[in-house]
Amino acid sequence: MSLQRLIGITILMLVSAASVAQERDVALLAAACAACHGTNGHSMAGTPSLAGLEKLYFIEQMQQFRSGERSATVMKQHVSGYTEEEVRLLADYFSGQ
Repeated sequence: MSLQRLIGITILMLVSAASVAQERDVALLAAACAACHGTNGHSMAGTPSLAGLEKLYFIEQMQQFRSGERSATVMKQHVSGYTEEEVRLLADYFSGQ
């Protein structure tokens, strides 16, 4: 096996591992939402469902909670614990549910 091919395979494996780790991390982030918004964002408790929301809408709502523009009892505290990247990852995750 050539060195170039070995390097290519190694890079592919690292990228794949990073992708799996990111998916796991997003699932862990989303699990924190399940208590109020249901498993995978499918609410059954009267709180809004997150599943299927448009990414931009989700991000805008989270920004409004963070800024206080949209009032909420607990969401301001929850969103303050997320980075902007985590909010984008959650938006992507829930839009695909």
